[in-house]
Amino acid sequence: MGASYLEISVFHRGFPSVVKDLKYLDSHDWVKVEGNSVTVGITDHAQDHLGDVVYIELPEVGAPVPQGNGLSVVESGKATNDINSPISVKVVEVNEELNDSPGLINSSPYDKGWIIKVEVSGSGELKSLMDAGKYTKFCEEDDIH
Repeated sequence: MGASYLEISVFHRGFPSVVKDLKYLDSHDWVKVEGNSVTVGITDHAQDHLGDVVYIELPEVGAPVPQGNGLSVVESGKATNDINSPISVKVVEVNEELNDSPGLINSSPYDKGWIIKVEVSGSGELKSLMDAGKYTKFCEEDDIH
């Protein structure tokens, strides 16, 4: 009898998606600016590195969050990721669906997996964020190191 071989095919996911109309932080968070309202989530790149998200800690609606302080904590089997505010904000809405389905961050990071909506006093501080092109280049360089 000859030897038998098991062929294993590995699915290569390719480079994570980047949405053109969003702004990005070097912490791999995305923001969608609509007037004074900003929706925040983690990028496809971040969720890919985190693995399956199992828990998310959401802030209280109405809570003020000073620049650099934590907005949320995302936990996976691999790691914990703090989402810190790039500017001073006030939390106006949280994605309550994430309490029961934290995996939405993995399956739909830019749509159903958004984390919080905040109110900003001015969009001037948001001008330093990366656009999709710069963020894509940042991710490529980050993966090399």
